[in-house]
Parts: sequence; structure tokens; C-alpha cells
Amino acid sequence: MQLDTTEKKIEFIQKYMTAKNAATGSDVDQNANVATKNIATMAAELPKKDIIALNRELMRRKLTSIYGEEMAQSYIDDLAHHIIYKHDETSIFPYCCSISLYPFLTDGLTKIGGSSTAPQHLDSFCGSFINLMFLVAGQFAGATATPEFLTYFDHFARKDYGEDYIDHLDDVVETWQSKQVTLREKIEHYFAQIVYTINQPAGARGYQSLFWNIAYFDHDYFESIYKDFVFPDWDEPKWETTKELQKLFMKWFNNERLKNLLTFPVETANMHTTNGKYSDSEMADFFAEMWAEGASFFMYQSDSVDSLSSCCRLRNGIEDNIFSYTLGAGGIMTGSKGVITLNLNRIVQDWHHDNALSFEKEPLKIYISSIVQRVHKYLNAFNSIIWDYKNAGLLTIFDAGFIDLDKQYLTIGINGFVEGAEFLGIKVDPDNPEYQQYAKDILETIKELNITARTPKCKFNTEFVPAESLGVKNAKWDKKDGYKVPRDCYNSYFYVVEDENVDPVIKFRYQGIKFTGCCDGGSALHNNLDEHLSKAQYRALMDVAIAEGCNYFTYNIKNTICNKCGHISKHTLDKCPVCGSTDVDYGTRIIGYLKRVSAFSAARQIEEGLRAYNHLDD
Repeated sequence: MQLDTTEKKIEFIQKYMTAKNAATGSDVDQNANVATKNIATMAAELPKKDIIALNRELMRRKLTSIYGEEMAQSYIDDLAHHIIYKHDETSIFPYCCSISLYPFLTDGLTKIGGSSTAPQHLDSFCGSFINLMFLVAGQFAGATATPEFLTYFDHFARKDYGEDYIDHLDDVVETWQSKQVTLREKIEHYFAQIVYTINQPAGARGYQSLFWNIAYFDHDYFESIYKDFVFPDWDEPKWETTKELQKLFMKWFNNERLKNLLTFPVETANMHTTNGKYSDSEMADFFAEMWAEGASFFMYQSDSVDSLSSCCRLRNGIEDNIFSYTLGAGGIMTGSKGVITLNLNRIVQDWHHDNALSFEKEPLKIYISSIVQRVHKYLNAFNSIIWDYKNAGLLTIFDAGFIDLDKQYLTIGINGFVEGAEFLGIKVDPDNPEYQQYAKDILETIKELNITARTPKCKFNTEFVPAESLGVKNAKWDKKDGYKVPRDCYNSYFYVVEDENVDPVIKFRYQGIKFTGCCDGGSALHNNLDEHLSKAQYRALMDVAIAEGCNYFTYNIKNTICNKCGHISKHTLDKCPVCGSTDVDYGTRIIGYLKRVSAFSAARQIEEGLRAYNHLDD
């Protein structure tokens, strides 16, 4: 990529000023998390192409030093041919992280550039936690997960208000300006302080708010994570109070989204299953109830407490290092250092074209193997660059013990999977043996190569990337170069998103064990529905997920936002039920996180309009 000239930058400014929103105005990485277009968001865009060129030169030099000039040139060629895409080339940071909060309780912020010492009470924990989030997020390009947040919150709540504080939520704990404040109100005030501050645009992140993920646990996961754990003051985590605090936060956050379409935190409920049933029936029933009340969260489930969902794209093995893709949080001290995604639609068509010209037909899995082996080298070189920063003392979050660089992963992304199958004439159907074999040929091959390429400092996994902007880019690049392109935004799932005939129940099979079981990363099911279901229906679908082996899923039901009076409804409506205005916007996940559709890029707004929000029959 060539550096932008002054004239090119002036042209960009002129274009940006007339763009409909910030995402549409961006040239290289459209992001709906930038909700407001202003001079700060424009300034953040100006150097991005220069940083991309810088990162490519750093990679070229590192690949040359490790593997030689030929491999370095292959990287540049593969990027130019758009069979691969290096995510977040517009920054020099590692990608995402899921941190331990323990160093925060021993050292405060002092080892990462802050002045605050370790918190001693709930108010200082909440205030310093906000500062911690901004300091950590400042060293990563993507999400920051704090799966321990509510457990640590509970620790300080018990410390300040007693071991049985959860039974005294309606007790008056203070008087403020002649108003009596209950403990429930006090705790919800702390929730609001943290959540609203983190959802504010951050100037240091190009006016994006922080990507924040949290976790809820059932009894078995909680006990597995915190067995033999003690806080610095020798207090131990307490399940009964943490359980009720989880419920309190989830209900508060769901109700708060009726006042403001808050994007973060992205929530994940982690559930253990035994013999085809949920081990903790109380929490299973509670989460079904919350979905029925309109809550928007992910659920991760496993029959092993040795694995659970983590930051953005990993399933973190507590003991056995079993990994999978997620968009939420659960695992601790893990994350992804960097992501390179394969454009499978183009790769499949290149393979098909090359075979048509050759007497010796090369199997698809062999063709893909050679590409994946190159990508492992590219990711290894990127890992070496990150380690250079670490050894120079630039990655203080790692040095302070919040996360271990060796526990983070290097991720091979997948995009265009469905489109590649469609090109080959394979029917996209979860019960089609040919489609199942297509998945095995690609995903099991990558999985096996990831295992072979693993070293103590380089661990690889695979995921179906969200591809918020990449899905559009790949389709655009492929169409320009003469490839067959069935839609203007490539899928991030095993099914066709715009297919109105797909039964919501069958989607669990698409994202079930026959497909996600083929890879070490998997994919999250976003089950788009035309309306909310009852608690009983959601509970029944949870059992369907177990039966199909779908270990990560959520539901998308469009919320209606009135632009005139500001009313927010959890239902999908044509007009505001309060003032009757038809000037309404909708809130749904662009991919993973909840935003107004009007904040999507122009291309993603078109894609959203084509999505099928299916109906579930009784």
C-alpha cells in the first residue's frame, strides 16, 4: 500500500465531510462503534493508510529476517490478491485480551502508568476500574474482557456492607440531600457509573467507546474457576452472593437499555451441561427468563468445565487448553494477538480454476494447506514483532501480570465459507453430506495444521470472523476481479443470512457439532428472530442447542428507537407506541455488538435490510 499524498488526504477530507456517518466516511475499516462523525473521527482516519504501509514494511522486514525474501514477497502478494486479509493494520497494537483483575488488587494502576494504588473499598474499586479499562484498552486494537468483574465487585460489596448484603438490598445505607438511598440504589449507581463511562467515546481511540466484555457463570464454572482462589486479604469468592449480583446486574442492564441503547458490555452466560442437561437449572431458567424479557446476551455451553468462552474469539481451557470462537467473555488471561483471514470464496474459485487447467487434480484440502502454512509463517512473524515490543518494555499490561503473552493466540479467520460452497454447486444445508464434507476438507485441515505448527510461543486457532467491514470488502474486491459473487457482503455463518426459509431451530444444526466441531475456533450463531419468544420457548431452544452441539449462540430481535420522543421498545415496530411517530430507527447487532442501524456503514445498512428475521412457530 502506497503512502497517501497531501492531495489524496485533501480529497479524503472533502469526501468525509459529505459522508452520511463516520462508518461510511472511513476508507479502510468501517466501524459502527464510532457513532458520531466529527473532526476528531476524521483526524483519526487521516493517518490510517500510512500506518498500514508502515505495518506491511515491518512485516516484510521481519519475514525476510526469519524466512527470506521469497516468503516476504508472498505475504505482499497474498494481500494484494485478496486471498488473505490482515486485520487491524491501521494500528500497531495486539488485537484483544481477557485480563485477570488480580494485579489490580495488589498494585492498583501503578505498574501500568497510573497513580492509583490498590482499591480498598467498593467506591474506589469502581472508580479505579474505569481508569484501568481505559489504560488497558489503550494498548489493544480490539476488545478488553474482564470476566472476573462481578466476582470482584461482590468481594468489595461484602467487605463494605456485610457477607449477607444481598439480603439487605432495600435497607437504607445513606442519606443524600434529604433523600434516603437504599443499598440497591447504591449498587445500581455504581453499575451506572461504570457502564455509562465506558460507553462514552474515547478520544484516544478515534472516538470509539471501549469494547468491553463481561461474563456470567453458573455454579459449576464458578467453582472450577475459583477453586482454591483467595483475594489478597484472604477472603474467598462466594457463589451465593455473586450469583444474585449477576442477576441484579443483568436485570439492571436490560432495563437501562430501555433508556439508552447501551452497546457495552457484551455479555456472555457460561453454562455447564451434564448428560444433555444444564447442571445449574436455576441459572438456566433465569437466562431463559431474561431472553424473554428482551435481554441481549450470548450463551456459551460445554459439557466440560475445562473450557469456556473468552475475549472475542477464543474458548479458554482452564486446564486442558481447549479453544473456540466467541464474541463474549469468560476465560481469563487469554485473547488474540493478531488475526489473518482467508477469503474462502476466492481461494475456492482459484483452486477450481487451477484444477481445470491441470491434468492432475489437486484436492481442495491440499490446496488450502499450502496457503495455511504460509499464513502460519506470517502470523509467526507478527508474533515476533509483538515480542519485540514486549522485550522493549512497551507492553506494560503484560509486564504487570494482567495477561500472559504466551497464553494469547494467533488466529486464522474465515470469511466467504458459504459463498465458496455455493460456487461449487454445493447445497447449503446442514444435512447435506457434501456440505458437511466441504466443511471437513477446509476446517479440519486448518485445525490439524494449527496443531502441527504450534510452539510454546505461537499457538494458533481458527474462527469465523465477524467481518464487519471485511465481508463487504471481499465481495467488492472479488466482483471487481471477475469472481462469482452471490451477495455484496460475505457471510459469517454456516447458513445464508438472508434466507427467509431457514427455520430458527435448524440454525442450531447449522452451527452445531457437525460444523463447528470441525475447527478449533468455531462460530457463534446469531439467530435473527422477528419477535421475542416466551421463557418456555427460549428454554426449549437451549435444550435444542445442547442436542445439536451448538455451543455458542444468541438472538437478534430488532429494538425500535423513536427519533422524535426517544422511547425505546424491545420489539420490532413500524411506529412509536408512545407518540405514534413513524420516524424510528432500529437497534440490532451489526456483528456481535448492539448499535443503531443508522450508525452502520452504508453497505452494512443494505446488508442488514436483507437479513431474514425468521419466525418461530409454536
